[in-house]
Amino acid sequence: MDRKAIEKIAHTPEDRLLLAKLWDKIQAGMTRSVPANTCFLSPRELNMAACLFGRPEGLYPFGGYPEAERNMLIYLPPYLEETALWEADSPCCCLRAEFFQGDPLSHRDFLGALMGAGIAREAVGDICVGAGSCDFFVTREIVPYLLQNFTAAGRTKLRLTQIALTAARIPAPEVKEIRDTLASLRLDSVIAAGFRIGRSLAGQYISAGKAAINGLPCEKADKPVPEGAKISVRGLGKIQLHQINGKTRKDRISVVIHRYV
Repeated sequence: MDRKAIEKIAHTPEDRLLLAKLWDKIQAGMTRSVPANTCFLSPRELNMAACLFGRPEGLYPFGGYPEAERNMLIYLPPYLEETALWEADSPCCCLRAEFFQGDPLSHRDFLGALMGAGIAREAVGDICVGAGSCDFFVTREIVPYLLQNFTAAGRTKLRLTQIALTAARIPAPEVKEIRDTLASLRLDSVIAAGFRIGRSLAGQYISAGKAAINGLPCEKADKPVPEGAKISVRGLGKIQLHQINGKTRKDRISVVIHRYV
Protein backbone atom coordinates (compact mmCIF):
# COMPACT_ATOMS: atom_id res chain seq x y z
CA MET A 1 0.00 0.00 0.00
CA ASP A 2 1.47 3.31 -1.10
CA ARG A 3 -0.42 6.60 -1.40
CA LYS A 4 1.95 7.71 -4.15
CA ALA A 5 0.45 5.00 -6.38
CA ILE A 6 -2.65 7.18 -6.79
CA GLU A 7 -0.90 9.20 -9.48
CA LYS A 8 -0.18 6.07 -11.52
CA ILE A 9 -3.61 4.48 -11.09
CA ALA A 10 -5.87 7.51 -11.66
CA HIS A 11 -6.89 8.29 -15.23
CA THR A 12 -8.70 11.56 -14.52
CA PRO A 13 -8.70 14.29 -11.83
CA GLU A 14 -11.96 12.78 -10.56
CA ASP A 15 -10.25 9.39 -10.16
CA ARG A 16 -7.42 11.05 -8.25
CA LEU A 17 -9.82 12.77 -5.86
CA LEU A 18 -11.81 9.59 -5.28
CA LEU A 19 -8.73 7.44 -4.60
CA ALA A 20 -7.38 10.04 -2.19
CA LYS A 21 -10.65 9.96 -0.24
CA LEU A 22 -10.65 6.17 -0.16
CA TRP A 23 -7.06 6.11 1.03
CA ASP A 24 -7.69 8.60 3.84
CA LYS A 25 -10.75 6.68 5.13
CA ILE A 26 -9.21 3.21 5.07
CA GLN A 27 -5.80 4.32 6.30
CA ALA A 28 -7.40 6.16 9.24
CA GLY A 29 -9.19 2.97 10.26
CA MET A 30 -6.05 0.86 9.98
CA THR A 31 -3.96 3.35 11.93
CA ARG A 32 -6.47 3.57 14.80
CA SER A 33 -7.50 -0.12 14.54
CA VAL A 34 -11.18 0.75 14.23
CA PRO A 35 -13.74 -0.20 11.53
CA ALA A 36 -13.75 2.04 8.46
CA ASN A 37 -15.62 2.05 5.18
CA THR A 38 -15.83 3.85 1.87
CA CYS A 39 -18.87 4.82 -0.16
CA PHE A 40 -20.32 2.39 -2.72
CA LEU A 41 -17.97 1.88 -5.66
CA SER A 42 -18.68 0.87 -9.24
CA PRO A 43 -16.78 -2.16 -10.63
CA ARG A 44 -14.31 0.19 -12.32
CA GLU A 45 -13.73 2.17 -9.11
CA LEU A 46 -13.37 -1.04 -7.11
CA ASN A 47 -10.72 -2.26 -9.54
CA MET A 48 -8.78 0.98 -9.11
CA ALA A 49 -9.06 0.63 -5.33
CA ALA A 50 -7.75 -2.95 -5.55
CA CYS A 51 -4.70 -1.64 -7.41
CA LEU A 52 -4.16 0.95 -4.69
CA PHE A 53 -4.67 -1.20 -1.59
CA GLY A 54 -3.79 -4.66 -2.81
CA ARG A 55 -5.24 -7.32 -0.51
CA PRO A 56 -4.41 -6.34 3.07
CA GLU A 57 -5.86 -8.48 5.84
CA GLY A 58 -9.19 -7.20 7.10
CA LEU A 59 -10.21 -5.23 3.98
CA TYR A 60 -13.36 -6.53 2.28
CA PRO A 61 -15.43 -5.49 -0.74
CA PHE A 62 -19.04 -5.75 0.42
CA GLY A 63 -22.32 -4.72 -1.18
CA GLY A 64 -24.87 -6.49 1.00
CA TYR A 65 -24.93 -9.85 -0.82
CA PRO A 66 -22.30 -12.06 -2.48
CA GLU A 67 -22.94 -11.11 -6.13
CA ALA A 68 -23.35 -7.35 -5.60
CA GLU A 69 -22.18 -5.18 -8.48
CA ARG A 70 -21.63 -2.04 -6.40
CA ASN A 71 -19.54 -2.57 -3.27
CA MET A 72 -18.12 -0.66 -0.35
CA LEU A 73 -14.61 -1.32 0.88
CA ILE A 74 -14.90 -2.12 4.58
CA TYR A 75 -11.95 -2.44 6.95
CA LEU A 76 -12.43 -4.68 9.98
CA PRO A 77 -9.68 -4.61 12.64
CA PRO A 78 -8.26 -7.92 13.92
CA TYR A 79 -10.69 -8.15 16.85
CA LEU A 80 -13.70 -8.39 14.46
CA GLU A 81 -14.66 -11.43 12.40
CA GLU A 82 -15.85 -11.23 8.78
CA THR A 83 -19.37 -11.99 10.03
CA ALA A 84 -19.48 -8.39 11.33
CA LEU A 85 -20.17 -7.30 7.75
CA TRP A 86 -23.66 -8.81 8.05
CA GLU A 87 -24.55 -7.63 11.54
CA ALA A 88 -27.08 -4.98 12.52
CA ASP A 89 -24.47 -2.22 12.81
CA SER A 90 -22.93 -2.88 9.37
CA PRO A 91 -22.24 0.31 7.39
CA CYS A 92 -24.18 -1.30 4.53
CA CYS A 93 -27.95 -1.38 5.08
CA CYS A 94 -30.90 -2.77 3.14
CA LEU A 95 -34.24 -1.02 2.70
CA ARG A 96 -37.36 -2.60 1.28
CA ALA A 97 -39.81 -0.43 -0.67
CA GLU A 98 -43.22 -2.06 -1.13
CA PHE A 99 -45.66 -0.74 -3.73
CA PHE A 100 -48.75 -1.66 -5.70
CA GLN A 101 -47.80 -4.70 -7.79
CA GLY A 102 -49.72 -3.37 -10.77
CA ASP A 103 -47.26 -0.48 -11.10
CA PRO A 104 -44.33 -1.71 -13.23
CA LEU A 105 -41.49 0.15 -11.51
CA SER A 106 -37.97 -0.39 -12.84
CA HIS A 107 -34.40 0.04 -11.63
CA ARG A 108 -34.31 3.37 -13.47
CA ASP A 109 -37.47 4.55 -11.71
CA PHE A 110 -36.01 3.88 -8.26
CA LEU A 111 -32.58 5.33 -9.07
CA GLY A 112 -34.18 8.46 -10.52
CA ALA A 113 -36.41 8.86 -7.46
CA LEU A 114 -33.45 8.51 -5.11
CA MET A 115 -31.41 11.04 -7.04
CA GLY A 116 -34.45 13.32 -7.09
CA ALA A 117 -34.60 13.04 -3.30
CA GLY A 118 -31.10 14.48 -3.12
CA ILE A 119 -29.26 11.19 -2.49
CA ALA A 120 -25.76 10.98 -3.96
CA ARG A 121 -25.11 8.02 -6.26
CA GLU A 122 -22.17 6.95 -4.12
CA ALA A 123 -24.53 6.41 -1.15
CA VAL A 124 -26.59 3.82 -3.07
CA GLY A 125 -25.55 0.26 -3.88
CA ASP A 126 -27.47 -2.29 -5.92
CA ILE A 127 -31.19 -1.83 -6.56
CA CYS A 128 -33.07 -5.13 -6.79
CA VAL A 129 -36.59 -4.70 -8.15
CA GLY A 130 -39.14 -7.48 -7.83
CA ALA A 131 -42.91 -7.78 -8.16
CA GLY A 132 -44.44 -5.31 -5.74
CA SER A 133 -41.23 -4.61 -3.84
CA CYS A 134 -37.69 -3.38 -4.26
CA ASP A 135 -34.77 -4.15 -1.95
CA PHE A 136 -31.94 -1.66 -2.26
CA PHE A 137 -28.68 -1.08 -0.41
CA VAL A 138 -27.55 2.23 1.06
CA THR A 139 -24.99 3.63 3.49
CA ARG A 140 -26.09 3.63 7.13
CA GLU A 141 -25.91 7.42 7.35
CA ILE A 142 -28.83 8.07 5.02
CA VAL A 143 -31.23 5.43 6.40
CA PRO A 144 -33.10 7.75 8.83
CA TYR A 145 -33.61 10.38 6.12
CA LEU A 146 -34.94 7.85 3.62
CA LEU A 147 -37.29 6.20 6.12
CA GLN A 148 -38.90 9.58 6.74
CA ASN A 149 -38.79 11.13 3.28
CA PHE A 150 -38.60 8.50 0.53
CA THR A 151 -42.31 7.92 0.06
CA ALA A 152 -42.78 7.72 -3.71
CA ALA A 153 -41.14 6.78 -7.01
CA GLY A 154 -42.80 8.93 -9.63
CA ARG A 155 -46.52 8.71 -8.92
CA THR A 156 -46.26 5.37 -7.15
CA LYS A 157 -46.50 5.43 -3.36
CA LEU A 158 -43.89 3.47 -1.41
CA ARG A 159 -43.91 1.89 2.04
CA LEU A 160 -40.33 1.78 3.25
CA THR A 161 -38.86 -0.44 5.98
CA GLN A 162 -35.35 -1.45 6.96
CA ILE A 163 -34.65 -5.18 6.81
CA ALA A 164 -31.74 -7.43 7.76
CA LEU A 165 -29.14 -7.91 5.03
CA THR A 166 -29.76 -11.65 5.18
CA ALA A 167 -33.47 -11.08 4.41
CA ALA A 168 -32.86 -9.25 1.13
CA ARG A 169 -34.63 -10.69 -1.91
CA ILE A 170 -32.28 -10.78 -4.89
CA PRO A 171 -34.14 -11.66 -8.10
CA ALA A 172 -32.31 -13.84 -10.59
CA PRO A 173 -31.16 -11.71 -13.54
CA GLU A 174 -33.16 -12.13 -16.73
CA VAL A 175 -30.93 -13.13 -19.62
CA LYS A 176 -31.34 -13.98 -23.27
CA GLU A 177 -29.11 -16.84 -24.38
CA ILE A 178 -27.30 -16.31 -27.66
CA ARG A 179 -25.43 -19.13 -29.39
CA ASP A 180 -23.03 -18.14 -32.11
CA THR A 181 -19.70 -18.91 -33.71
CA LEU A 182 -16.85 -16.38 -33.83
CA ALA A 183 -13.68 -16.15 -35.85
CA SER A 184 -11.89 -15.05 -32.65
CA LEU A 185 -12.62 -13.95 -29.10
CA ARG A 186 -11.75 -10.31 -29.80
CA LEU A 187 -13.79 -7.77 -27.87
CA ASP A 188 -15.39 -6.32 -31.00
CA SER A 189 -16.45 -9.79 -32.18
CA VAL A 190 -18.04 -10.68 -28.84
CA ILE A 191 -19.87 -7.33 -28.63
CA ALA A 192 -21.11 -7.68 -32.21
CA ALA A 193 -22.49 -11.15 -31.52
CA GLY A 194 -23.96 -10.30 -28.11
CA PHE A 195 -25.81 -7.18 -29.26
CA ARG A 196 -26.48 -8.32 -32.84
CA ILE A 197 -24.68 -5.38 -34.44
CA GLY A 198 -21.94 -5.13 -37.05
CA ARG A 199 -18.34 -5.51 -35.95
CA SER A 200 -17.46 -2.08 -37.32
CA LEU A 201 -20.17 -0.49 -35.17
CA ALA A 202 -18.94 -2.48 -32.18
CA GLY A 203 -15.47 -1.09 -32.85
CA GLN A 204 -16.86 2.45 -32.81
CA TYR A 205 -18.37 1.91 -29.36
CA ILE A 206 -15.03 0.56 -28.15
CA SER A 207 -12.90 3.36 -29.60
CA ALA A 208 -15.30 5.92 -28.11
CA GLY A 209 -14.51 4.56 -24.63
CA LYS A 210 -17.98 3.12 -24.06
CA ALA A 211 -16.98 -0.52 -23.45
CA ALA A 212 -15.72 -2.17 -20.28
CA ILE A 213 -14.67 -5.73 -19.41
CA ASN A 214 -15.46 -6.70 -15.81
CA GLY A 215 -15.78 -3.03 -14.96
CA LEU A 216 -12.47 -1.99 -16.52
CA PRO A 217 -12.72 0.36 -19.53
CA CYS A 218 -11.18 -1.05 -22.69
CA GLU A 219 -10.53 0.82 -25.93
CA LYS A 220 -8.76 -2.05 -27.71
CA ALA A 221 -11.03 -3.82 -30.18
CA ASP A 222 -8.67 -6.80 -30.39
CA LYS A 223 -8.56 -7.38 -26.63
CA PRO A 224 -9.17 -11.12 -25.97
CA VAL A 225 -12.26 -11.79 -23.85
CA PRO A 226 -11.96 -14.64 -21.30
CA GLU A 227 -14.77 -17.05 -20.52
CA GLY A 228 -17.11 -15.69 -17.86
CA ALA A 229 -16.22 -12.05 -18.49
CA LYS A 230 -18.98 -9.46 -18.27
CA ILE A 231 -18.97 -6.73 -20.88
CA SER A 232 -20.90 -3.49 -20.54
CA VAL A 233 -21.40 -1.03 -23.38
CA ARG A 234 -22.91 2.38 -22.68
CA GLY A 235 -26.04 2.74 -24.76
CA LEU A 236 -26.40 -1.00 -25.41
CA GLY A 237 -26.42 -2.79 -22.06
CA LYS A 238 -24.51 -5.73 -20.60
CA ILE A 239 -23.55 -9.20 -21.82
CA GLN A 240 -21.48 -12.11 -20.51
CA LEU A 241 -19.32 -14.50 -22.48
CA HIS A 242 -20.91 -17.34 -20.59
CA GLN A 243 -19.28 -20.34 -22.25
CA ILE A 244 -16.63 -21.19 -24.83
CA ASN A 245 -17.35 -24.56 -26.43
CA GLY A 246 -14.35 -25.08 -28.69
CA LYS A 247 -13.87 -25.11 -32.47
CA THR A 248 -16.40 -26.01 -35.14
CA ARG A 249 -15.64 -27.91 -38.34
CA LYS A 250 -15.10 -24.58 -40.08
CA ASP A 251 -12.49 -23.65 -37.45
CA ARG A 252 -14.71 -21.07 -35.75
CA ILE A 253 -15.19 -20.77 -32.00
CA SER A 254 -18.57 -21.85 -30.65
CA VAL A 255 -19.75 -19.61 -27.79
CA VAL A 256 -22.75 -19.02 -25.54
CA ILE A 257 -23.40 -15.38 -24.68
CA HIS A 258 -25.86 -14.16 -22.08
CA ARG A 259 -27.45 -10.79 -22.74
CA TYR A 260 -29.02 -9.14 -19.70
CA VAL A 261 -32.54 -7.84 -20.39
